[in-house]
Amino acid sequence: MLNLDVIRPQFPAFSREVNGHTAAYFDGPAGSQVPQSVIDAVSNYLAHFNANCGAAFVTSLGTDVALANARSACADFLNAPSADEIVFGPNMTTLTLSLSRALSETWFYGDEIIVSRLDHDANVTPWVLAAREAGAIVKQIDFDPENCTLWMDQYDSLLSNRTRLVAVGGASNATGTVNPIREIVRLAKTVGATTFVDAVHLAPHRLIDVQEFDCDFLACSAYKFFGPHVGILWGRAELLESLQPDKLRPAPSSAPGKWMTGTQNHEGICGVTAAIDYLASLASTVQNLSRRERLQNSFSAISEHEQKIGQQLIEGLQQIDSLKIWGITEEHQLQHRVPTVSVTHDSKTPQVLSAELGRHGLFTWAGNHYALPFTETVGLEPNGTLRIGLLHYNTGEEVDRLLSQLTSIC
Repeated sequence: MLNLDVIRPQFPAFSREVNGHTAAYFDGPAGSQVPQSVIDAVSNYLAHFNANCGAAFVTSLGTDVALANARSACADFLNAPSADEIVFGPNMTTLTLSLSRALSETWFYGDEIIVSRLDHDANVTPWVLAAREAGAIVKQIDFDPENCTLWMDQYDSLLSNRTRLVAVGGASNATGTVNPIREIVRLAKTVGATTFVDAVHLAPHRLIDVQEFDCDFLACSAYKFFGPHVGILWGRAELLESLQPDKLRPAPSSAPGKWMTGTQNHEGICGVTAAIDYLASLASTVQNLSRRERLQNSFSAISEHEQKIGQQLIEGLQQIDSLKIWGITEEHQLQHRVPTVSVTHDSKTPQVLSAELGRHGLFTWAGNHYALPFTETVGLEPNGTLRIGLLHYNTGEEVDRLLSQLTSIC
């Protein structure tokens, strides 16, 4: 079980007040808060090791060690076969744009790619742009508007011997739906397609295993799992080596270096290691466990806690007649979603609701959340939804505060 009395004091952000109200952070899907250990790791690097990598003096050597440690931590976090399969970049979007350009060089006119209407636009537009350059055809997986789950039968029908790529999200950052990644990848492989998983929204909620997914590429962002603004790309070693990304001539010609343009955010990368170590510390009391084993214990506890408060949130929202919940609401199906809940009001805009909640120290998001394929499909533009995102540091008491305030303004 998670001990929130130990966890919450580690986050300086939780001391904030707004108009006399203690701040409650329901904005995690747009970026989580960070523990003091992550802040300390970032500042320690800047204070004592701030240098570029690859030189023979002590601060540069320390930077080399820090980057190697971060790759090792990310390999544990994703269950990657090798730390050399980890690539860092500014964010998931930048990394995906780069990968999409490199992959499109292997496509031909008339080839096909498949994306999803349930995804963040960062896992749609980069592939659409790349397909346009290559003359490839873009197909889209639709979803059930009632529970916001992908139409798997339709996906199966989209696959063909011309399919070159299937790009899909691990979890929807708008509706919380957890997609059946293993099955999506399995079907893609029957036609020889490359697979890419956007795990940005899945990463803080479920422990990722790229070997279990059997995908070819996966990306996530540390600022969604309690770290700094750093993007992370995992790719199969043979693909990272064979593909040719845009790079400068003096840059390394081998992976992972050839995928990382310019000087990296070294202090942020140190914070990534600290964020993963923070997660690994949450639930393990047994000595001599590996970091991966400690992460498994932590995410088991995270899942249990989040499902409890997520169910509390959904059941409370269902009592407010003027609100519509987008996504899975049935109790027996809650394991197929994370506790990210989008709602719309029958007369008030998400922006009005979010602003009123914010005045009471309740931080939520209004808009399309960059999940434009979703909001366009269900006709929610231009206002989008009110998005309430729970993370492991949220409490049942905070959920009750939110529900009480929503009841009063709805």
